[in-house]
Amino acid sequence: MNQQVRTLQPTALWNYFCDLNAVPRPSKKEERVIAFAKAFGESLNLPTYVDEVGNVIIKKPATAGMEDRETIVLQSHLDMVHQKNADTDFDFLTQGIDMMVDGDWVKAKGTTLGADNGIGVASIMTLLASTDIPHPALEALFTIDEETGMTGALALKGGLLNGNIMLNLDTEEDNELTIGCAGGIDVTASGSYERNAPKNTSSFAIVLKGLTGGHSGIDIHKGRGNANKLMNRFLSTVSQTIPFELAWVEGGSLRNAIPRESKCVLVVPETSVEGLKNLVATYNAIYKMEYQTTDPNMQLLMENAEMPSQVLNTDFQYTLLRCLYACHHGIYRMSPDIAGLVQTSNNLSKVEVKDGKYSIQCLTRSSVDSEKTDLANALTAVFEMMGASISYGGNYPGWMPNPHAPIVTIMSNLYKELFGEEAKVSACHAGLECGILGTNYPHIQMISFGPNIYGAHSPDEKVQISSVQKYWSLLLETLKRIPVKS
Repeated sequence: MNQQVRTLQPTALWNYFCDLNAVPRPSKKEERVIAFAKAFGESLNLPTYVDEVGNVIIKKPATAGMEDRETIVLQSHLDMVHQKNADTDFDFLTQGIDMMVDGDWVKAKGTTLGADNGIGVASIMTLLASTDIPHPALEALFTIDEETGMTGALALKGGLLNGNIMLNLDTEEDNELTIGCAGGIDVTASGSYERNAPKNTSSFAIVLKGLTGGHSGIDIHKGRGNANKLMNRFLSTVSQTIPFELAWVEGGSLRNAIPRESKCVLVVPETSVEGLKNLVATYNAIYKMEYQTTDPNMQLLMENAEMPSQVLNTDFQYTLLRCLYACHHGIYRMSPDIAGLVQTSNNLSKVEVKDGKYSIQCLTRSSVDSEKTDLANALTAVFEMMGASISYGGNYPGWMPNPHAPIVTIMSNLYKELFGEEAKVSACHAGLECGILGTNYPHIQMISFGPNIYGAHSPDEKVQISSVQKYWSLLLETLKRIPVKS
């Protein structure tokens, strides 16, 4: 099916996207895609540099007649989020993405597509390889590990780039020109707990699946269910009437994805089996009613399970359920200055309680650093009450909007000229690398844009073919309008 993708227009861009998607490129394991990007630059005989962490920089001179224009930095990240449906047999470490065309969309078969940020990478590759596209001098910056810690952007040293304008190609709606973004911090609560042999006699797995999930920043305002919160809500309700013992619980997989699945094993008295079945059926109906619009495929199921040898200590089980209930998920505060913009939020991204150890992971986002710290402190207060050790990681700054930057004016006017309508100039509630890159390159004007990509960070991810064509025309025309060096 990938061959059908290769016939789409613009052909060069889609072919480079297919080439890229043939290379496994999970965050933290990007050796193959780094080598791929390096070999690509060297094959074009362009100056190519790989820094200490794996960021790849490729530079290309201006085309004839554009030597006096400002140098442009084109920036995208090489890694992609790896998510698949539970019933999809796929190994992200060895297989390339299996793509298909569905009307005006390109999708993957049961996995994430990698359009985030593969379309941006493929666009830059197309420009670097072109012989007939007019452009100023280009500096292509391919960063690594954007999805799980912004490692590449954080480690990029000053002095490697000379451009004064950066075009970040990592926005996911084609009518938006993004000029600001949220920062983020990981808050992780971890520890150990005592276990006992189960006293009850019947064991069952409770499975919550089929949620929509999505990007924990871009989609956080859409009211989609969080599997960790919904599983904990169910267990807390069960605990009020049935004396169950929890053996283990696991939910979510990635820090920046809204959890789509959760599973646990619990042990109940034989006399409570029918009551548990009834509660499962009741809450399956409740969740379907509450989330019929956002998560129509959600299911809460009860299955037979092997009897566990140990279960959580009763006191710890109670404290765990209460603290997870108190843990905030979703919008914390909307922006009072930009209509419709989520200012601060938290994603209860991953819960793992098993074999005497637990880890509870959150990703807190805000475009206001002080508010990000406040929410992180609130989460800390919750989990300290269960005796957890709290660690913080991946702290990165937001990107302060500058609506008066010349490149914003150029692209706003150009968008209206090309498409007959005003672009939506806004900030986003996601972690773009621009804020981090700006710390070592404070002089660079930055703007982010891209095609329509829906369902990023989930197996529902898809990119719109006609939107790629629209975005590509905007990118090409922008390069023609870059001003003369001041």
